[in-house]
Amino acid sequence: MASTIILIDDDEEVLEALSETLRLGGYGVEPCSSLMAARDHLAREADIVVLSDVRMPARDGFAVLKEVKSVDVDIPVILISGHADVTMAVEAMRRGAHDFIEKPADPAYVLEILHRASAHRRLVLDHRRLAGNVSARAIEHRILGSSHPMKRLRELVLALAEVDSTVLIQGETGTGKELVARSLHDFGPRNRGPFIAINCAALPATLIESELFGHEPGAFIGAKERRIGKIEQAHRGTLFLDEIESMPLEAQTRLLRVLQERRVERLGGVKEIPVDIRVIAATKADLSAIAKSGQFREDLVYRLAVLPLETPPLRQRGADDILLLFRHFVSEVAARMKRPMPPEIDPTPLLSHDWPGNIRELRNAAERAAMGFPPLGSGPMVSAITISAGTLETRMAAHEKRELTHALAEGGTFEAIAERLGVSRKTLYLKLRTHGLSRGADFDS
Repeated sequence: MASTIILIDDDEEVLEALSETLRLGGYGVEPCSSLMAARDHLAREADIVVLSDVRMPARDGFAVLKEVKSVDVDIPVILISGHADVTMAVEAMRRGAHDFIEKPADPAYVLEILHRASAHRRLVLDHRRLAGNVSARAIEHRILGSSHPMKRLRELVLALAEVDSTVLIQGETGTGKELVARSLHDFGPRNRGPFIAINCAALPATLIESELFGHEPGAFIGAKERRIGKIEQAHRGTLFLDEIESMPLEAQTRLLRVLQERRVERLGGVKEIPVDIRVIAATKADLSAIAKSGQFREDLVYRLAVLPLETPPLRQRGADDILLLFRHFVSEVAARMKRPMPPEIDPTPLLSHDWPGNIRELRNAAERAAMGFPPLGSGPMVSAITISAGTLETRMAAHEKRELTHALAEGGTFEAIAERLGVSRKTLYLKLRTHGLSRGADFDS
């Protein structure tokens, strides 16, 4: 099936005659008398080819070319003109036209050019679908979760990764804002460039400007050598500004200028250096509210929030996501520490907890569980039971392992631990081996 041809010409007779020629050639045609009429048919994933006259009142063929390319640079645009010359044809190709046809043109020649353009468009769309499927599968292993908020987040990340506008990620502490920022970089066209991250809250106000913008020798006391700032380091890549609400007002003013002009001037320098960067900022605060209090520049809020993106808190993601992430983190820790997977615990405390620290808090809880301690609280894991029913023997074994883990954590010599548990040294040794527990070389002595 061939692409649909968006035919644009202000001459009604030409429009009707050429439309009929294209239909006889097997194409679907959308005849339009102007660019405005054609806009409804332009879409990034549409299987279309645009064939436009050059000389038209108001918006000419070059305006059509520019607008189509702003929608999707890979939509083929073919310009046709009865007043053509070499200069016009060269200019059309320079601006990205797929081809240029001079009137009057042989219908067979027009159809041949459209056939090539249509084949090219279908190839581009097929490649995108394939790449999109690969990206969708890859991001599912990066941003975990089966809840609706997380599915929507992954869709937005893949969509926003393709554009180059500034993104403001908003979300509570521990919701994975840096992970989202890295995904926007890794799944976008800048992924071969650097990803430079800076935590604005981690640097004192006296150093953040030097860190961001760099400095020349002698810019301030102690500045003995030139320093290349994070903004310059991010050239042709992504600059990630975490906790941007903590940025001092003076640095905000300089950052605003960088965002507006895409040029940076080092502290103590006189030369403006052009930078090609994408900026992603993250905040746990309401920047608009902070701006009203005078602690943040309102114009910078507008510059940052071109594409706002929100990371959902864990309590809004549902039980399935909490348990999925908990098991994932437990497995990660157990593998890293070369420990056996602990028995699964009663999920009730996990699901009833509010998780104010979100994923970061859940990860810490999983690490405690992997080490044999209760994920929530500080006591021994006495009340923990398996999520699945399990046999009495399985439950007893799990309980014994927890008691042994707690006894080891209390410390003391091997003999003292055996005495506290009321077993012989040999029995303790065998039980520890059975449960895959170890206390180092002391066991072999």
